Amino acid sequence: MAKYLLLKHYRGAPAAVNDVRMDQWTPEEVSAHVQYMHDFAAKLEESGEFVDGQALSDQGMWVRYDGEGRPPVTDGPFAETKDLIAGWMVIDVDSEQRAVELAGELSAAPGSGGQPIHEWLEVRPFLTEAPMITE
Repeated sequence: MAKYLLLKHYRGAPAAVNDVRMDQWTPEEVSAHVQYMHDFAAKLEESGEFVDGQALSDQGMWVRYDGEGRPPVTDGPFAETKDLIAGWMVIDVDSEQRAVELAGELSAAPGSGGQPIHEWLEVRPFLTEAPMITE
């Protein structure tokens, strides 16, 4: 088994998918999208492939080390950004092929008019060992 991160990006301003901005979806369309995500997670819980997942707020901040113990904080990222991380799911599957298969299924979540949004998902394996430096 190997763990993979399925990272949901909403591209566009704000969160445009399927050529329709999410802030223009009807409440029913938003509910259907969220229900799809819950149903997908429940299916993976039954198969033992679900580890965790979470939606993220469109509000946040940037923080970095400043060398003096007072990390600077700036506003952002904002929903109007070109590429907003909207959420993530961690899965534990037998192969990379299975991770890609599940990401493809998750990409079919409904959006405007109930049509699949065909969103791009970033699929990344967890690092299982520390990188080795050879001389």
